[in-house]
Amino acid sequence: MNTSLICLLLLLLPLLASCVDTKVYIVYLRHNDDDDDNGKKTFNEIEESHVSYLFSIKKFEEGARSSLLYSYKHSINGFAALLTADEASQLSDMKEVVMVIPSHEREYSLQTTRSWEFVGLDEELKPNQVNREDLLFKSQYGKDVIVGMMDSGVWPESESFSDRGMGPIPVSWKGICQTGPSFKSTHCNRKLIGARYYLKGYEARYGPLNTTTDSRSPRDMDGHGTHTASTVGGQGVPNASSLGGFSRGTAFGGAPMARLAIYKVCWPVPSKGKEDGNTCLFEDMLAAIDDAINDGVHILSISIGSPSPIEYTQDGLALGALQATKNNILVVCSGGNEGPTPSTVVNTAPWIFTVAASSIDRAFVAPIQLGNGQKIKGQSATPYKLPNRKMYQLVYAGEVVNADVPQTYIAGQCLPGSLSPQKTKGKIVFCLRGNGTRVGKGMEVKRAGGIGYILGNSPRNGAELTVDAHVLPATSVTSDDATKILQYINSTKTRTAYIYPGKTVLQVKPAPLMAAFSSRGPNAISPEILKPDIAAPGLNILAAWTGGNAPTKIANDHRRVKYNLLSGTSMACPHVAAAAALLKAIHPDWSSAAIKSALITTAGTVNNVGTQITDASGNKADPFQYGSGHFRPEKAADPGLVYDASYTDYLLFLCSRGDLKSNPAFTCPQTTPSTQNLNYPTFSFPQLNGKVTVGRTVTNVGGKGSVYFASVEPPMGITVKVSPPVLHFNRVGETKSFELTVEGSWKAEKGVYSFGWLTWSDGIHIVRSPIAVSTV
Repeated sequence: MNTSLICLLLLLLPLLASCVDTKVYIVYLRHNDDDDDNGKKTFNEIEESHVSYLFSIKKFEEGARSSLLYSYKHSINGFAALLTADEASQLSDMKEVVMVIPSHEREYSLQTTRSWEFVGLDEELKPNQVNREDLLFKSQYGKDVIVGMMDSGVWPESESFSDRGMGPIPVSWKGICQTGPSFKSTHCNRKLIGARYYLKGYEARYGPLNTTTDSRSPRDMDGHGTHTASTVGGQGVPNASSLGGFSRGTAFGGAPMARLAIYKVCWPVPSKGKEDGNTCLFEDMLAAIDDAINDGVHILSISIGSPSPIEYTQDGLALGALQATKNNILVVCSGGNEGPTPSTVVNTAPWIFTVAASSIDRAFVAPIQLGNGQKIKGQSATPYKLPNRKMYQLVYAGEVVNADVPQTYIAGQCLPGSLSPQKTKGKIVFCLRGNGTRVGKGMEVKRAGGIGYILGNSPRNGAELTVDAHVLPATSVTSDDATKILQYINSTKTRTAYIYPGKTVLQVKPAPLMAAFSSRGPNAISPEILKPDIAAPGLNILAAWTGGNAPTKIANDHRRVKYNLLSGTSMACPHVAAAAALLKAIHPDWSSAAIKSALITTAGTVNNVGTQITDASGNKADPFQYGSGHFRPEKAADPGLVYDASYTDYLLFLCSRGDLKSNPAFTCPQTTPSTQNLNYPTFSFPQLNGKVTVGRTVTNVGGKGSVYFASVEPPMGITVKVSPPVLHFNRVGETKSFELTVEGSWKAEKGVYSFGWLTWSDGIHIVRSPIAVSTV
C-alpha cells in the first residue's frame, strides 16, 4: 500500500468512527456539590474534564470534542455526548460515572383573559376601586419576580410583551439575550429580559434544522411558547380576541409586572406537521435548566411532558428540576393530556408542582337546528357563517367517503383524502372525533366541497368541548348529542341541519369543570405521593400568538392572528406559575415548597353554583383529577400554615426509594424514613394493609398566638386519627409536628381508592389536604 493511501486512511479514521451508529447519552458523574472542588471550577475547566472522559474512549481528541454536546454545571454534574452503545458501556463502567442515560426519541413534547377574572384576579380595577388587600396590589403585580419559560420560544413583537411602566432589569439577573437570524438583541427588553435556544440535541438526532419551518433563534414559530409566556406575565392588552372576535376583552397575564426569561427547547418533528406536535429533547432541556439556575430565575414554568410516566432517575425534567429546587426555584409543570385514563399523570416527582386542567365560566355557543325541530347545543370559535339562513342537507361522513375507504369506524372520521367531492359538495358533514386533528377534519370537508361541519365527541371526550378556529362554518357537540344526531340521520332520508354562528357567553354555570383530556392519578411512579397537585384553567384559553404560524398550526392555513384559543394542561401550568410569582413577590423569603404548599392547601373543590366540582358529564371529580382542588391565588397569599420541605428532604425521599443517583455525594442514613413521611401537603396510602401512621410538620405563617384545630372527613370505610388534634403557635415561623393514622375496615372496598380530607383551622385560615386510600 502506498504512503499517500495510508495517510488518507489515517485522516479518515475519525470520520469513519463518527459514521458508526451513535445516539445522544447523558453521562451523570459523581460529586455535584457547591462545597466540592467542582463548584469552584470555571465552565471551561469543567468542559475540559468532560472532554477528557470522551478522549479516553474515543482515542481521537477531535472526535471527543465534536461528540460533546453540552457540559452541565448547575443542573447536574455531567454532560451530553454522541456515543456508540459500546462507548456508553465503557463510560458506565468507570468509577466516577454514576449512570449513563440514553436520550429517547420524542420522549417529551409540549402539552397542548377571562381565566384570571374567573379565579379572582382582575387587572382592570379603576383607581377608586383599589383594594389594598387585593393580591395583585399586594404583590405589585409580581414586580421583579423572574419566571423562566421552557417552551417553543417567543414572538417578541406581541403587545403582551411590552415593557411599558417597568423599571430597570433586576441586578440579580445574569442571563443573556441570544441572537439569531430573526432575533435581535433589541427584541429583549425590560419584560423579556432574556432569551436562549437549544438545538444541539435536536440536530444530533434529526440533522440540521429546517429553517423554513422554524428559526435558529429564540423566536417562536409554533405559537405555544408565546401563548404560555403571555399567560404568565403578559401586559394588559385591551380589545384582544381570537379569530372572528371571540372572547374579546383585555388580555393580561397573571403576574403582569413579572420579568420573563425565554428558553426555547422544543422544535418541529421533521416530515410531520406542527399540528401533530413537536419534540423537546432531554439533553436540550437539561442545558436550559442548567442556564436558568445560573441566570437567576425564581420560577420555572414548563408546559412539557412525556407521553407516559418515567422513573425519576431516567427523567430529564425530574433530574433538572431537583437541582433547580436545590437553588430554591419552584418548578411548575403540566400534568399531561392523556386523560381520562387513570395513572397517566406525568411530571410526578414531589419537588415538581404538577398541574391539571379545568374550565372557566365562558363558552362559545354555536347550536345546531335539526330538520326534525330538535335544537342541539354546540360550541365553536370559527369566524365563518353559512351563506344563507336556511336548512342544508346533512350527511354522516361514512356515507360520503370515497369507494376505497373501508366501511369501519375510520370512515366517519373525515381523515385527509377520505371524502368524495361528488357526494359531499354543498352538504353539512357530521364527523366523529378519534384519529386525526379536529381542524384537519374540517379542512377535509372543505376540500371535498362541504358547506359546513359538525364534530361529534367520542365517549372518551364526553361532554367536554374544545373550540377551534375552523376553516368553514362548524361546531362541536358532546358525545351524547353526537348520538342524537346519528339517530336523526338514521331515522330519515331527508336529513337537514343549520349551524348558528358562534358567540361568546360569560358566567356559564357550573364552572369550573375538570377537562377530560387532563391526565389523572394515581401516581404511577410514587403512588404514595398524590398527583396531580392542583387544577387551573386549561380549556379554551385566550393568550398571545406567534405571527409565524396559523391559529390551527396547519401549513396550508395562511390565516394569522395576534391572540388565539388553546386547550391543554400546557395552558393550566402557566396559570399556576403566575400565581406562584405573585406569592414570591409578597413572600420573597419563602421556600419553593412553602409557596407550593400555600397554593395546594387553599385550593377549592366547589364550583360557581356551590356544589362539588364535576367533570363535563356531571360526574363528581376527585383528587386524582384535581389534586387538592382548583387554585385560588387570593387565598394562597395568607395560607395560615405551610408544609415546608428542603432539598435534603427530597434526597431522603430518594434514599427511601433506593434512587439516590441524583446526588451521589449525599450519604443516605442507615435507617431511611418512609416515603410517606415526606413533608408533603397531601396524603396518599396505596394498598393499605392494617394501620399506618405518618408524620408531618407545619410552619405558622399566619399570626402569633394562633391555635389550630384538626377536623377530618375520612375516606369511605377508613378511620383517620390526628395526634395531637390541636396545635398552639406562639409566634410566626414556629413549627409543630403531628401524626396522622389511617386504618382500613371491612367497609372499605378492596383495591379501590376512596378520598377524604384533613383540615386545620384557627377560625380565620382553612388549611386543607386531600387523603387518598386504597386497601388490600
